[in-house]
Amino acid sequence: MTGTARPITIVGTPVLHRPCRPVEEFDDALAALVDDMFASMYAAEGVGLAANQIGVDLRVFVYDCPDEDGVHQKGVVVNPTLELPEHRHLDHGDEGCLSVPGPHAPVARPDRAAVTGFDVKGSPITVEGTGLLARCLQHETDHLNGKLYIDRLSARARKKVLKEMEEMRAEA
Repeated sequence: MTGTARPITIVGTPVLHRPCRPVEEFDDALAALVDDMFASMYAAEGVGLAANQIGVDLRVFVYDCPDEDGVHQKGVVVNPTLELPEHRHLDHGDEGCLSVPGPHAPVARPDRAAVTGFDVKGSPITVEGTGLLARCLQHETDHLNGKLYIDRLSARARKKVLKEMEEMRAEA
């Protein structure tokens, strides 16, 4: 595997809480960033990673996770636009985040999603997902819009997750 694992940014870091800039150049620097993102995601044992999770203010994410049929999907999406089905069935599964290390909480999300965008070379792509992949596509696109999964929780649930994260980090 190429790329260098970089530290994961943690909730509270400003780059996580604002929308990222669009990628304008599909060059070697972008390819190197994507390699580092995959290395960082694997090192942290994640299934998806947005550029701002390693401190880079660009609209790009990587993923490597199964869909609802257990088929592993791996890729990169640059400048993604999320598309949700008109008729939605919500999945109330638990969600976690490398930038909120430790705790998980139930987050209702549509069980199907698609993103359109570009691959690392600038060719148009569409990725359609079900199951965990659908959740991942939504979660990572949220990151690029400056939103964390805990921002989708009630104030009480968010406070509980952040307290649990702090307690787990203090014990480590």
